[in-house]
Amino acid sequence: MDDFYQFLAENRIEYERHDHPPVYTVEEARRLVPPLPAAKTKNLFLRDKKGVRHFLVVVPADKRVDLGALPQALGANRLSFGSADRLKKYLGVEPGSVTLFAIFNDANHAVELIVDQSLWHSEAFQFHPLINTSTLVISRENLKRFIAKTGHEARLLDIPSLEVGSGNAEVGKGPKRASKRTTTEGHGEARNS
Repeated sequence: MDDFYQFLAENRIEYERHDHPPVYTVEEARRLVPPLPAAKTKNLFLRDKKGVRHFLVVVPADKRVDLGALPQALGANRLSFGSADRLKKYLGVEPGSVTLFAIFNDANHAVELIVDQSLWHSEAFQFHPLINTSTLVISRENLKRFIAKTGHEARLLDIPSLEVGSGNAEVGKGPKRASKRTTTEGHGEARNS
């Protein structure tokens, strides 16, 4: 964790840090994270059917992602949530702490970073700093610098979403196949931010 903050300092990446109790869902974040002047996010760690491609999909916290339509948008076959072991192996974080900042731990660039186009228009964002007991507020310019300094690229996409009351099943708490029309509601997924 100290390496992460050292990386930010060495690369002159500015942020504001706000500590709070651990949060595992968007609902907990609404209750426990103080109001901050930045877009709240939801981060989904997903893998394709064969486990060859891995994705970190970042969307607005209130967006209900249509996991049935997402594979086509990503140019992938069926998707499922990455297991806790995969999450640790590829992004170096635990379930409950999935965050865009975890690409810092992806030295092999094995994870594709996908950011929802609508979210990218925000001036600033909220992300966990590799643990779910703090939230960093970072401007779009500083976030661009962070992504570039890790050697990653953010692919901007219009992530498909479901209408409220669509009748489609919500994704449960564990890794699930996402081949049917399902949605997400957590604060990041591994589910987490």
